[in-house]
Amino acid sequence: MLVQLLTHTPDPEAVVAAAARLCYSPSSIDQLLEKSRVDRDELLRKILSLGHTSVLEHANFTFGIEGISRACSHQLVRHRLASYAQQSQRYVSHKERFAAVTPPSIEQRPELLQRYQSLFDDIHSLYRQLIDAGVPAEDARFVLPNAAQTKLVLSMNARELLHFFNLRCCRRAQWEIRAMAKEMLRLVRPVAPLIFAQAGPGCLQGACPEGAMSCGAIKAVRQEYADL
Repeated sequence: MLVQLLTHTPDPEAVVAAAARLCYSPSSIDQLLEKSRVDRDELLRKILSLGHTSVLEHANFTFGIEGISRACSHQLVRHRLASYAQQSQRYVSHKERFAAVTPPSIEQRPELLQRYQSLFDDIHSLYRQLIDAGVPAEDARFVLPNAAQTKLVLSMNARELLHFFNLRCCRRAQWEIRAMAKEMLRLVRPVAPLIFAQAGPGCLQGACPEGAMSCGAIKAVRQEYADL
């Protein structure tokens, strides 16, 4: 898996702070942008503590993501307040060989791993036969598995990213999207350290929202994200 931060709103915290001040100030936008960083930091902390997060929607982040499975991307697009551009299995043929993601739970069991890889050999063989027989790639792709790798460009605003991290950094999230979310968080924290200072699973700032389904490791989780 490769996750890159391709671009983002220049000085996202300045933009967010200016948007917040605009609601209550007679100053011009240029004047609001020139406010001192000390004032800005205090304002951002107040906004986040009060949950007034609509102004975070003015800061946007775009990621390039490669090497995740279709199973992972199917989960990802459930986050509807985002923009996606994904490699097409209709226009991009996998005649040479489709790459696949192997879950650690299978990789650690040699007897199952062999069968897993053998199945993909059979799928690839059939896929190639279909393409060679003139079956369009858009139909041949029906035999490709959820494990098939994909790549995409993803854009989210800061408010949606906080929500995304809250859900997908949780240890109860599926392992692949959790690893992706954690890497995305690692990349945005240096860019907007105040906005994302407390970003991560829901248990970082209170009781575990999973209730009886909690992983039971709140202290370890909090330390993990403090060290990120």
